[in-house]
Parts: sequence; C-alpha cells; structure tokens
Amino acid sequence: MAQRWQVDRFAAAATILAGALLLFEVEPLIAKAILPWFGGSAQVWTTCLLFFQAALLAGYLYAHVLTTHVPPRWQWRIHAGLLAASLVFLPIIPAEHWKPAGGEGPLPLILGLLATTIGLPFVLLSATSPLVQAWLARPVEGPDGAVVRPPYRLFALSNFGSMVALLSYPVLVEPYVTGHLQAVGWSVLYAGFAVICSLTAWRYREGTLARREKTERPTWGKRALWFFLAAAPSGLLLAMTNFMLQNVAAIPLFWIVPLALYLASFILAFNNLKWFALPAWYLVFVLALGVALASTAGLFSEHGLLMLPVLSGVLFVFCCVCHGELSLARPEPKHLTEYYLIISTGGAAGGLFVAAVAPTVFNAPYELPILLPLTALIVLAAAGRHYREWTTLHQNLLAICGLLVVGAAGWTMARTAYSFQSHSVFLTRNFYGALRVQDTALTKTNPIVVRRLVNGSILHGIEVKDPRLRRTPLSYYARPSGIGRLLTEAGKRGPLKVGVIGQGVGTLAGYGRAGDTYRFYEINPAVDRIAHALFWYLPTNPARQSVVIGDGRLSLERERPQGFDVLVVDAFLSDSIPLHLLTREAFSLYWRHLKPDGVLAVHVSNRYIALAPVIAQDAAARGMTTRSIDVYNDLDHGVTRSVWVLVTPRKDLFRKGELAGIPTEPVPQGLRPWTDDYSAIWSVLRF
Repeated sequence: MAQRWQVDRFAAAATILAGALLLFEVEPLIAKAILPWFGGSAQVWTTCLLFFQAALLAGYLYAHVLTTHVPPRWQWRIHAGLLAASLVFLPIIPAEHWKPAGGEGPLPLILGLLATTIGLPFVLLSATSPLVQAWLARPVEGPDGAVVRPPYRLFALSNFGSMVALLSYPVLVEPYVTGHLQAVGWSVLYAGFAVICSLTAWRYREGTLARREKTERPTWGKRALWFFLAAAPSGLLLAMTNFMLQNVAAIPLFWIVPLALYLASFILAFNNLKWFALPAWYLVFVLALGVALASTAGLFSEHGLLMLPVLSGVLFVFCCVCHGELSLARPEPKHLTEYYLIISTGGAAGGLFVAAVAPTVFNAPYELPILLPLTALIVLAAAGRHYREWTTLHQNLLAICGLLVVGAAGWTMARTAYSFQSHSVFLTRNFYGALRVQDTALTKTNPIVVRRLVNGSILHGIEVKDPRLRRTPLSYYARPSGIGRLLTEAGKRGPLKVGVIGQGVGTLAGYGRAGDTYRFYEINPAVDRIAHALFWYLPTNPARQSVVIGDGRLSLERERPQGFDVLVVDAFLSDSIPLHLLTREAFSLYWRHLKPDGVLAVHVSNRYIALAPVIAQDAAARGMTTRSIDVYNDLDHGVTRSVWVLVTPRKDLFRKGELAGIPTEPVPQGLRPWTDDYSAIWSVLRF
C-alpha cells in the first residue's frame, strides 16, 4: 500500500507540474499574439487575466462536480474524452476574423477570441491540480483501509510550475522563438500532456465516491472567508499592476513580476506555514498598507523606477497575508475541491471587478482606493479568528486597533479620490484607460493657464487657454521638437498631406495651413470626443482634416495608398508606442502610404526602452537615412523633452534649414530585426 502511494504521488506530482507549466506558458504566449490587434493596450493583458481567471473557475467547477457526483470508473473516461476533444483546438493560432474592424468593444472580442482559441484546453489544464489532488486523496480499497494524507502541498507544486513557466517566457522563449513556432510547439506539448493526463486518470479509475455526511461541512461563514481572502489579492494584483504601468513605470509586459509574486505567495502558503508567524505578519501588513496608501496618494511619484520593487513588495505582503490565512483555514480533504472552487470563484470575482466592472462603472481609477481598505477589513476579520480565547478586553483592543487601521485607510483613499475628482475639468474611462482633463498653470514660474489631457502619467497634449495662443503647439510637439522642425521645413515646399497615428488632443493640427490635409488615426473614441469638445486644435484647423477611429495600423491596412508627405507615428501607451507599430511589416505598410520622397516620423520618447535602434536597423535595410532629434525640457516655454526619429530616402532634407546638422542615428549590430512573428522587448530595455 505504501509503495503504491509513493508511485501514485509521483504520477500525480508529474501530471500537476506539467499542467501548470503549460497553463502559464500559454498565458503570455496568447496575450502577446493578440496584443497588436487591440492597440497594444495594457488593458488587453487585464482582459486576458479576466478570461484566465474565469476559465480557472470553470476548471475547478468541473473538477468539483466530476469528483463528487460521478463514479470513479466514469471519471477517467469523461476526462480522457474531453482531453481528446480539446485537441480540436490545436494549433492555438488566433483566427484572423477576430481582428477588430474599428469601433467595436474590445472586451467581448478578446474574450470570444480566447474562448475559441484556447478555451477547452485551458479549462482542462486548470482542472488538473484540484482533480488529481482529489483522486490522490480518495480512499482506495486495500488490506489496511488507510486514508492518505491531504495532498495540499501539491497545490504549492502547481503554483511553482506556474511561476517557472511565467518567468521563463521572457527569458528563454520570447527572445529565441518566433510567435508561430511558440504556438505550434505549445500545441505539440499539450497533445503529449493529454496522453499523460489520460494515463494518470486511468490509474485512478478505482476507489469509492466519498459520502458528504462523513465529515462536517464548512460553515457559510468559513466559505465567505475563503471567498474574500482569494478575491482581495486577485483584485489587488490587477489594480496594482495597472497603477504601476500607468503611474510609475512604463515597461511593457511588466505584469510578469506582480503575477510571479502572486504565485510565489501561494507556494509559500500551501507548502509550509512555519514562516507565517502571527501577529508579526499583521505588523508587516500595516506597514505595507501605509506604503501603498502613500504611493497611491502620489507622495513617492518622483522616485520613478525605484518604486517598482517597493510596490511589488507591497503586493507580495498583501498576497502572503491573505493566502497564509487562506491556507490556515483549509478544510479536510473531503471538501478539497469545494475549497478550490470557492478560491477560484473569489479570484475570478476580484479580476472581474477590476477588469470589467470598474472601467464600466467608474469614470476614474478608483478600484485601488476601494480595494486597499477592503483588504484591511478582510484581514482584520481573519485575524479575529485566532484570538477568540483572549479576554473580552484584549479582543476589544484588537478590534479597535484594527478598525482604526481600516478607518485610516478608508479616509486616506476617500481623500485621494476626492482630490482627483475636484481637480479635474472632465473625467471619463473606457477599455483604453482613464482620461482626465485638467486646467493648471504651465509651471510654478510661468502662471499662464493651460489645459492638459492625461492618462495616468501619460500626457496626451497641452493647450494654452488664452484664445490668442490656443493654436500654439506645446509639449512633445512644440516648434523646437523634431516633429515641429520637420513640419516647418517640409512645409516650405508647399501644401502637405500629413498622416498621424495617435491623435491625442490634436496638437499637430496646430501646424495645419490652408491647403494642407491632415488625417488622424485614433484608437480611443473617447480621446477624439474630448479633442473636439474641450480643445481647440482640431475645431480651428484651417487644413482639410479627417479622423479614423480604430487601431492605426489595422486602419492603414484596409485603406488604399494615401500618398502622405509625412506620416507621424505617435501612439503613446504606457510611456512607449505599441510594439506592433515597429515591426518590418509595419514599416512596409507605412512606406506604402508615403510618397517616394516622404518622411516617416516616429515619437520614441521614454525612459526605459531604446526604440531608435530598431527603427534605424529597418531603415538601413531599405537604403534610407535615419536621424534622431532629442530636445530637452524648457517647461516655462511649454517644451517637454522629446525624442523623434526621422526616416526618409531624401538626401537633401538634413542639409539645410530647420534640420541641418542633425547627426545620423547609428545602426545597431547584433539586434535581431523585429517582425510580426518576433520581437524581444528585453533586448532594448535600459535602466
């Protein structure tokens, strides 16, 4: 019996580990594959996480129903049959008909795409850990009639495999394997997993279906505690990741680090709880809460990249405390699948709140100010369970101290939300982010009033409110900037036809003249409405102009050649432009729409990613010249530091006038060209 237990445990562990590796390898794989179709928005990843959590819930529900309502001899047949049916989804390559045509709601499109591309395989992979654990914990007929130990440590193993897969993707997979080969390779590995998992299921075909009345069922209060202890860290994972992407640092795919820490907290909580010493962890939690409150209030915003590890550490503490309490409250093995089902339900609820409910209900990012005090309240409720033997006085002191912490958190977040609301002219929110219009002084030393459009830390444009100066281009587009100098110099030859990917408030329309033509491509319809209703660049533009709503690249793919004199790529998102606008195929598309002697202008200003070498490499391959114009801050005159890369086949453009003497951008050596099938952001990061 003991020997069989060891063999069964090894088979269970191998199957769970393989399933976890495949599960979390496909998450970044499929998210990156569809990212270009939806503008490269960080919200794409948030929506993907929502789908992953919903599919995880479906997998846990399936495991619970299968192991509690179906005889063991039929369980392995049903599971093996579904594994065989899931092979129909292979290879996991998204169908082209899911590409948005422009104007559709991205949320249902992304969810539908994921469901039809990886739906059943993902659900079955999600079900692997609770299903195999339930099989392993089930009594098997034997001479001693022994009952095996609860296999909760295998849940830690599952999360370990998930974390390894997640961290290996940007380091070992993305830099060396093309997207198409990633999808095909994963599909082959999944087919192998289906065979292994079917064999494991067959091994557990024996046993009896345990009866529910043999053990005490968890109370509804305990179930509620499981739910909220799972929902809080799940919601915080998405909310704090969004906060870091939009307000602190702008590294694409930065979500890997918070998600890895989230998984690490599960590994610690379900492997061994000797580290979870109470009440010391409550004090750590209070300190982390204080740092989180200060960060969301903007007290540390000037520290930039340094805040990334700080906020990641804060999230890790929150997850450790919630998941530690969750592990302490785990039930007998009889209720294992119900326990996991409630945990996954809570996780899905937290993700649903941040990814779908908050953008729909709130006009600003209020989910983090809501979740922080709520998490403190949940931890307070969990802490009360451990001190029931205390005297009434001590219990009251604990409750008072806890409520003071919760109250302080709630008051701080309410004040932050009120300040955000009261200092804004207009607030709105949709899939692409929370937009805020403000009227402020230009600088402390120049009190002229300007209107700004911002999304987190991203500035979409500034306009002077004085009617006499309204059409003066400012910020990244001021006349000393690369694009300002280019439009001034190119305009000397006569009327210009200009295409702009990334409209913002329409600042470039400030260069428009009678006879010119400006065509803007804007993915966010809310930005276009704000630009026409609350700013003056577009309504007062003397040039002919048009606006196309939808992803700029997808829109250009559907159009006939436009014959632009200048094509501007300025699709800012999280301090960087979406990577699908910088591939070989994207550059070929731009040149199809430019005149033979046209100029491509790409805005690459950001602190952490060096994109100019990618552009220079492609230009050199086409026999064109590349120049980079870096203009430093002159804030009192409305000039924000900007880096513009100009590419053209013209030999005379940089010999005289506004663009004379600009040095050539060096062509990098050893940088692999980016294509729609391959890009490695880690190769161009700078810290």
